[in-house]
Amino acid sequence: MEKLLARNPVYEQFFAREAERLASACQSMAQRFLRGGRLLALGRGVYATDAQHVAVEFVHPVIVGKRALPALDVSALAGIGIEPLITPEDIVMGFGPPGGDPVVRTALETARGSGAMTFALPGRNGDYAVECFSADPFQHQEMIEILYHTLWETVHVFFEHHELGSEAGDAGFLYPFLGSGQTQPSGGSAAVLREVASSIRMKVADDARLRERVAREEWEAIGNAAQAIARSVRSGGKLLLFGNGGSATDANDWALDSIAPPEGMRPIPAISLAAEPAVLTALANDIGSDVIFLRQLIAHAKAGDVAVAISTSGGSRNILASLEEARRRGLMTVALLGYEGGEVVRRGLADHAIVVRSDYIPRIQEVQASVYHVIRELVEAAFHE
Repeated sequence: MEKLLARNPVYEQFFAREAERLASACQSMAQRFLRGGRLLALGRGVYATDAQHVAVEFVHPVIVGKRALPALDVSALAGIGIEPLITPEDIVMGFGPPGGDPVVRTALETARGSGAMTFALPGRNGDYAVECFSADPFQHQEMIEILYHTLWETVHVFFEHHELGSEAGDAGFLYPFLGSGQTQPSGGSAAVLREVASSIRMKVADDARLRERVAREEWEAIGNAAQAIARSVRSGGKLLLFGNGGSATDANDWALDSIAPPEGMRPIPAISLAAEPAVLTALANDIGSDVIFLRQLIAHAKAGDVAVAISTSGGSRNILASLEEARRRGLMTVALLGYEGGEVVRRGLADHAIVVRSDYIPRIQEVQASVYHVIRELVEAAFHE
């Protein structure tokens, strides 16, 4: 339980310090998007999954009615060169480990020289740069996920404010002071930035309360899942991970954390069924999206493997079909879920179900990241018992 709770003061302290600077950066991002700019994100290894995740969030907003913003994961070009893609109105976001990544750093320097706005996550040089706040790579990555979710949410608020003045429309529930019927804060732009910064701090506090609830209500399930995974791996099994959208990037991240873990941890076999775009698009095109994980599971699953589903809703048809197939094949099943667990829980499709009880997807995903990182740590500890 302490492993989860220890994260809260670290993250709250960081965002208490950074909220106003983040609000200002979001305002600048919104202005660039309005002028036709794009978000280009890149990282290497496990940090490429953050570039994948932020691209998904901006292109496919989870709130109905929000605009799709141009964002690309350009991680494949790290070390090759992103110059041909960059325009002066773009935003370039680089991800890396706590100590930074020299290849990503070089790409950001190139982007800045071309007039683009840059985010160094982490780094010292950028229009928004944050140095290492934690040597723990898992905590570092979780904090960065909270940060780019905040960017996505806040950019849309500035759009609403720009277009509707004091009327925020559908953004009202994100930042109540901009909601319909509210008065624009006195003091102009500076007051708006202060109010947005306050809301950012409130969101991180909500995140902390949700993490506390999970630690209190789900800790036994987390520990049991970790022990079961460790037993499977000791017996020659592997993890088969899958999810949609942001959960697909989490499946990719968990798989990479398994096979290429932080220094000092033992690699364990894992495959993300969300990591093969040619296979995914072939199956979706020829058969349908309901089978994109199921068919891969049939191809890869062996006795003793563990099927791990990540879902915020717990109701996606391709998730349910894959868990059903895993059950038919005698695989152990683990599910990391949001809301109340959805159909996965109602139909009892997971031997180990861990539920982050919230109805807001960014907060669910942030706490899910903490959960699967803790599971990875507990699996490692089990090898030393």
